[in-house]
Amino acid sequence: MSVEVLDSATILNFVEDEEAFSEFIAERFTILDKNHDGILSYSEMLHELQGLRVFDTHFGIDVKMDPNEVSRVYSSIFFQFDHDSNGTVDFEEFKQEMKEMMVAMANGLGFLPVQMVLEENGFLKKAVDRELMIISTPHVGV
Repeated sequence: MSVEVLDSATILNFVEDEEAFSEFIAERFTILDKNHDGILSYSEMLHELQGLRVFDTHFGIDVKMDPNEVSRVYSSIFFQFDHDSNGTVDFEEFKQEMKEMMVAMANGLGFLPVQMVLEENGFLKKAVDRELMIISTPHVGV
């Protein structure tokens, strides 16, 4: 984990960079697709959903939740990804939903920079790393 500064533009620029965003989404999808069949089942996505820490609401302290409620929430998140309701998530569904989630997150952040603790291989960390790479690359003729 690392502490990074980001704002909505950091996230939106990453999402709008089709090449960088698609590459990262493809890597993430491949990692989640444990049986390499090109689609994600609920069980394959469950670990990723748990990583969202939906129930981590008390400043890093896990909250004891009713297991039925936890299961219901994770199922509803999975079905948000499953656009065609066939019980699996293909690459395009995964990419589209991740894009929508990141744009929503960017809209929630606003234009003022915030400092956040980010996981090393997470979406937001990749967005920050991309922005830092662009900033640090010398521009010819500028």
